[in-house]
Amino acid sequence: MTKRVLHVVTNVGHYDDPTHPTGLWLSELTHAWEVFEAHGFAQALVSPLGGAVPLEPRSLKFPSYDKTAKAWRADPARMALLEDTASPDAIDPVDFDAVYFTGGHAVMYDFPDSEGLQRITRAIWERGGVVSSVCHGYCGLLNTTLADGSLLVAGRRLTGFAWQEEVLARVDKLVPYNVEEAMRERGARYEKAKVPFVSYTVGDGNLITGQNPGSAKATAERVAARLTAR
Repeated sequence: MTKRVLHVVTNVGHYDDPTHPTGLWLSELTHAWEVFEAHGFAQALVSPLGGAVPLEPRSLKFPSYDKTAKAWRADPARMALLEDTASPDAIDPVDFDAVYFTGGHAVMYDFPDSEGLQRITRAIWERGGVVSSVCHGYCGLLNTTLADGSLLVAGRRLTGFAWQEEVLARVDKLVPYNVEEAMRERGARYEKAKVPFVSYTVGDGNLITGQNPGSAKATAERVAARLTAR
């Protein structure tokens, strides 16, 4: 059976201050897409509201704007996928073996409280599927509860964009909250690399997470390994 992965992307195009644009960090999608494509997995896109996905301008600059991101932007068919993503209501979690939350600071606004995304994530997890995220994508796991009312992240090892990295990226005054701190408050066993911005991933059973944009490929590879081992 062909494995199917659902990528979660954002609909938000700016911070609270509308003069500061943000959006999907493109390489976090393209690196993972390339890995899953190489494994022959089927892939689809969903966003909290459905429809268009804005791109984070900083993700279109060196070094994040690499060959995979450039190839995506040069492909009209691929770009069309970002103009017409599915809404959560159109997604049946039974159709997917894994969910992968992409990042970009925009997701801090529309991922955490999306009941539709929570429904999908809970269903995939409780069916024994893989739940994964990279960078700020773990914002999508902040408030997801399981059937017994417990938080999915409570007591589980994970990683995601660190507060130190927010400071170094000079966006600590723009972001709406400290997600690393919020994860710890929810009982997550947060981990990070000793050096900022290096690739770092954490696997805790079917929960697989990556710390930053440079971790997208390694995160996807761990997801693929988990899926193909079955």
